[in-house]
Amino acid sequence: MSARVSEILSWYGSDNPGVLTNLYRLLNHGRLAGTGRLVVLPVDQGFEHGPARSFAVNEPAYDPRYHYQLAIDAGCNAYAAPMGFLEAAAEDFAGQIPLILKLNSHDVLHKEADPMPAVTSSVRDALRLGCVAVGFTIYPGSSHRVEMYQQLREIVAESRSAGLASVVWSYPRGGDISKPGETSLDVTAYAAQIAAQLGAHLIKVKLPADYLEQDDAKKIYEKVNVPRATLTERVRHIVQSAFAGRRIVIFSGGEKTDDAALFDQVRAIRDGGGFGSIIGRNAFQRKKEDAMKLLGSIMQIYRGEA
Repeated sequence: MSARVSEILSWYGSDNPGVLTNLYRLLNHGRLAGTGRLVVLPVDQGFEHGPARSFAVNEPAYDPRYHYQLAIDAGCNAYAAPMGFLEAAAEDFAGQIPLILKLNSHDVLHKEADPMPAVTSSVRDALRLGCVAVGFTIYPGSSHRVEMYQQLREIVAESRSAGLASVVWSYPRGGDISKPGETSLDVTAYAAQIAAQLGAHLIKVKLPADYLEQDDAKKIYEKVNVPRATLTERVRHIVQSAFAGRRIVIFSGGEKTDDAALFDQVRAIRDGGGFGSIIGRNAFQRKKEDAMKLLGSIMQIYRGEA
């Protein structure tokens, strides 16, 4: 075991050996094994955004097997998806890559200011599929947040008992949060803190903008002069907000963008102490050879080779 992985596992001393074993599997798989960094392929967009919006630009991506193979061939740490996509090819790829079962999902067939995702699978399903972790989305700021927090606490407790790690997508959203506020520095830091307090082992947030949403928070940020001019500084603050960096924080790849902009984001995550990226559309919406090249370059950046 590398010194870095040993250090990270030491932060989760209250967990049982099963959870620690699965965290070890996540941190020691693929091209970033042993570095303490992660690149995860998430493919929950078919449910979240619809099949055409997600896969029409790269038709092979309609096939669940495509994503398994992409994650394996690229050397990702893990592949995350809802139950349907995982079930469709789990037998064919058993044991070849760590799996994360996304337990809840939200569709966009009904527009709502305060979203509430549906629970679509269970910890039992994750065990049946051989997963190392479960994933769960919360929307801090939604009027349904209390119910989501309670669901998450129950799932974290159940998954820990089953020896599975938990990954929390913490995405601020709701009628009282502006659109810029969803990625503001203060609100994103708050979302990371909430996920950590609710027991997440890995926390997924969006990259924070140089914008402050809450008036009361803004006063403090300006009074103590929290560094926030660069993306690197903002990433560092988000990581700090998750128990002084003692929880694994990974950042969303977001909508498809050009390579240069994406690489700049990855360098900022690396230099700000972030633990890695969870990159979906920027990978599977490219042709496979282009996605492989992109993911390989990102992993080189995290390894300090580019």
